[in-house]
Amino acid sequence: MSVAVSIDPDRIGFDPARLARIDEHFGRYVDDGRLAGWQIVVTRRGEIAHSATYGLRDREAGTPVEQDTLWRIYSMTKPITSVAAMMLWEEGRFELNDPISRWLPEFADVRVYDKGSVLKPYTVPAVEPIRVWHLLTHTAGLTYGFAQSTVVDGLYRAAGYDLGVPAGADLAEATRGMARLPLLFQPGSSWNYGVATDVLGRLVEVISGQSLDVFFTERILRPLGMTDTRWWVDEPDAKRLAALYTPHPATGQAVRADAIGRYALAEPGWFSGGGGLVSTAADYHRFTQFVLRGGELDGVRLLAPRTLRFMTRNHLPGDRDLASFNPEGFAETVLDGIGFGLGFAVVLDPVPARVPSSVGEYYWGGLASTAFWVDPVEEVTALLFTQLMPSSTYPLRSQLRQLVYSALVD
Repeated sequence: MSVAVSIDPDRIGFDPARLARIDEHFGRYVDDGRLAGWQIVVTRRGEIAHSATYGLRDREAGTPVEQDTLWRIYSMTKPITSVAAMMLWEEGRFELNDPISRWLPEFADVRVYDKGSVLKPYTVPAVEPIRVWHLLTHTAGLTYGFAQSTVVDGLYRAAGYDLGVPAGADLAEATRGMARLPLLFQPGSSWNYGVATDVLGRLVEVISGQSLDVFFTERILRPLGMTDTRWWVDEPDAKRLAALYTPHPATGQAVRADAIGRYALAEPGWFSGGGGLVSTAADYHRFTQFVLRGGELDGVRLLAPRTLRFMTRNHLPGDRDLASFNPEGFAETVLDGIGFGLGFAVVLDPVPARVPSSVGEYYWGGLASTAFWVDPVEEVTALLFTQLMPSSTYPLRSQLRQLVYSALVD
């Protein structure tokens, strides 16, 4: 499935010459060796205004990025898991204020880190249960071991939760282990990026009675025509998978990272709702059109329009932004003027980030520098795919916004 340009860009408000700047700018990243290759898609009003590929999906093999290249989307899995949960919410299967311990009893008596070290932490009881909305908004107090910024992160790594989970654990076992670790803060009192969406994925399993992979396939991917999105890549499609890279610490050149990248070539022991999917530009384009259209695509409705509007509002208490509700900090992005909804970051004010966007735009990205955003005001969506980890290496996302909005001239 391809994502070919479907309309003359000037018919929907884009200047074609200015759109060409996108390719020129990101082409330099490939030409000087910082990226191996990339794919970018920009749409407006449901029409594809710009679609481009450049460079190599596998530099060592010499194979180019093509329309059907497979990309590890990592945390761009999270919005799909959030949609899965809200589909069950629309069926009345839970309320957002419900404690998750109703279905996951291992979270009934969680404790919160108070002080101390990795070797000798001191914890206190949680005064508020983890509720479903805490998982959807990353306000549960859960974290990531690979963040390496707090004592609790260190406790996660010591327990085997770094980029993955302890060897041999499935999603149920992994979630039980997460529940034994202390929370970073009292639920609902702050925001921190972590394994909350993985726990949400387990909640989807228990409430639906289906494994997460089956729920995704039967309830979301197949109905939306996302036929190339999967949890791992079998041998017949292995050559389509882009190689994973990291920056050389001295030169900034992209260096192959097979030790991590090879995990996408084998069936996972656990299904990570927070970061487990591999997809294509064509498939994720369909997902962004589905959310832009208010939960419907090609006659298939998975969510109601009001549910999507509710999900993409700021749900942080007091309508605060992430900068004021995240004392630990988060290096991935500028947090001023950004709120968080149910599975998406939400623009409250574009000025503090110094990059044009619309109030109400929602977005997220992945560990290997993939990204998307949906602007319901301008009816614009944009997708960026490459495979450079970590995503904070270069300001690819803000630069793409800068170039897309400066090409919009109507």
